[in-house]
Amino acid sequence: MFSKLCFSFSLVLFFISTSVYADFPDRPIKIVVPFAPGTATDQLARAMGQSLTAQTGQIVTIDNKPGGNGFIGALSIARSDPDGYSLFLGAGTTHSAAEHLYKNLPYDPVKDFSPITGLGKGWQILIVNQNSPIKNVLDLIKFAKENPGKVTFASGNGSSRVAAELFQQMANISLLHVPYKSNTFGVTAIMAGEVDMMIPDTATSLALINSGKIRALGVSTLQRSILLPNVPTISEAGLPGFEMGYWFGVYAPAKTPQVIINKLNQLFANAADSEPGKRFYESSAINKFITTPQGLAEFQKVESEKWGSTIKKAGIEKQ
Repeated sequence: MFSKLCFSFSLVLFFISTSVYADFPDRPIKIVVPFAPGTATDQLARAMGQSLTAQTGQIVTIDNKPGGNGFIGALSIARSDPDGYSLFLGAGTTHSAAEHLYKNLPYDPVKDFSPITGLGKGWQILIVNQNSPIKNVLDLIKFAKENPGKVTFASGNGSSRVAAELFQQMANISLLHVPYKSNTFGVTAIMAGEVDMMIPDTATSLALINSGKIRALGVSTLQRSILLPNVPTISEAGLPGFEMGYWFGVYAPAKTPQVIINKLNQLFANAADSEPGKRFYESSAINKFITTPQGLAEFQKVESEKWGSTIKKAGIEKQ
């Protein structure tokens, strides 16, 4: 009898919670992006937001909060009301790498967030200034060995930082790190000749490569990209076995009701298949990556362990 009463009570609570959130969303939604406009994260958020508005009739605003290695944006959502109206477009930088790079992380990438779905996986490109005397990966390694600690690399997030750190570890060279608030600023510094090299995401650098404003030396995958067929992989160009990538996922604050998480999961899955979503994936060379909420949590755990191992092997000490 008691078990039947418990089941009945749980059923009542389920229907009550479902009816309470039946009209969700009934007001504007905000998606916080922890990087500057123009980055892959920002472009993805805007494509998703456009589709969410079409699906729900609600305004979706993109709130760029660059700086602090993603801390500012992540912390703002960790402290937001768990009502589903304030969301965070996170990435490997904020939810896999940060905990291994910084001693005093102001948020917990697991406890402070409710996973909604993965959104994309991408790859990176090793770039230099268009007028740089460095023409290929072997040139870069040779130049760095001749000038230890003097060759600079830019990074605007954790994935670009770790990619370059892995590069110098595997090449047995010493590079000087120059951090920027986002990858767009780092790429701008490459164009201005302020830094020597960078390994940013495709969405930030692909158009500039195709327009001849920066030079690509190699891609971070083990196979060449159909978008840059004449650019070798970093592995084949002189650093065998080099491989690095990045990912995106969307999160709500911790303790957001599961019925809202499930609704958002479906909305974002639909958005990924929408015309704005398709245009983003095709133009950025980022692969669609849709998961269940639990699937994102499990993927994040595996990625955190992998990035932690990479960072440790690279000898990067927590700042």
